[in-house]
Amino acid sequence: MTDTATRAPRQEKVDTVAEITERLRSADAVFVSEYRGMTVKQITTLRASLRGVGAEHTVYKNTLARFAATEAGVAGLNDVLVGPTALTFVSGDIAAAAKALRDNAATNPNLVVKGGVLGANVLSASDVAALAELPSREELLARLAGALQAPLVKTAGLLQALPRNFAYGLAALIDKQAA
Repeated sequence: MTDTATRAPRQEKVDTVAEITERLRSADAVFVSEYRGMTVKQITTLRASLRGVGAEHTVYKNTLARFAATEAGVAGLNDVLVGPTALTFVSGDIAAAAKALRDNAATNPNLVVKGGVLGANVLSASDVAALAELPSREELLARLAGALQAPLVKTAGLLQALPRNFAYGLAALIDKQAA
């Protein structure tokens, strides 16, 4: 009979921890959510909506996820890895993934966003909600383009007005001289 404390972990578990660690390191952000009570159909719908914004919703054993988080240098994530949790790995638009989670949580009360990590910063549930309120990348780029365009449009209008006003003044002077 062998002692369980001295037994080496199974290779399958070591591989899973390595996979989670790599995904934690390569993701732009990771959100942790509780899925207790969700049906398979609801989880499938959630995964499809997240996939559309460059995120992947995956369930791992909490113990393995804690080992991976510690190994990846995001040990602060361990506090939210309690109960039936799933990790959402985001590569791309972080705000869009947070919005997708928020929208699914609004229609499904069994989905609870618990927190996450953005870079080296640990996020609370309210931080993830704040990310969901940010405008999309496209909207921010449109605002920037509008802000850059406004002074140029005004300058073009002023440059057009100068010769036009000169022409009006010259025409008025000619009319005055003719009369």
